[in-house]
Amino acid sequence: MGGFSRVHFDWIPPSENPNPTPSENKNGHVQFHGNISIDLPPNKPQIQRSGYAAWRTLDRPSTIFGKSLWNIDAYALLALRIKSDGRKYFVNIQTESIVPTDIHQHRLYARRPGEWETVLIKWNEFVRTNHGVVVEPQGEMLRQKVRTVGIGLIDRVPGDFRLCVERIWATNGLSGADLEEDGRREEGQLKSKHGANIRWSEEKTGKGPS
Repeated sequence: MGGFSRVHFDWIPPSENPNPTPSENKNGHVQFHGNISIDLPPNKPQIQRSGYAAWRTLDRPSTIFGKSLWNIDAYALLALRIKSDGRKYFVNIQTESIVPTDIHQHRLYARRPGEWETVLIKWNEFVRTNHGVVVEPQGEMLRQKVRTVGIGLIDRVPGDFRLCVERIWATNGLSGADLEEDGRREEGQLKSKHGANIRWSEEKTGKGPS
């Protein structure tokens, strides 16, 4: 906070292309982008570190019964439909815990930077942190009391960044439509000489990696 990094969070309408490429999206999505700077303001000596950017969902509106929270206890996975630039992003989960500054974090690993893909993260693989430091003892996430979900960029590498997010949801597995959209059904057991999976469509046409 207080540094020179620039952050934007924009809504991008659906692509008008009837046959979108892997980098396009037939649905609307948000774009988290900007520029990271690690320069420190000379007139603010209290700022010792910079070079971060993050966003999170707003707290849900209260009801007559009190705070409104998400209960994801019935689900094993968090799913994110994203297009990453390959930088070091983290998923941040905030719960209604005793320590309000605790955040459960997990690295957002992208398999295909520059293309749309679905990333799955097990809820029990999130790590409890406080101000970026791992907390001990860990303890389980309060899955019945999730306040916010967000994503942060913490690699402190100067330069532009861009992460697109179509949707985020709790699930026990991908549906047939999700699998088809993500191309997971096309991945076979054959691999190229570089170790990459060859999709069945590539095997049939002879256009696989060489």
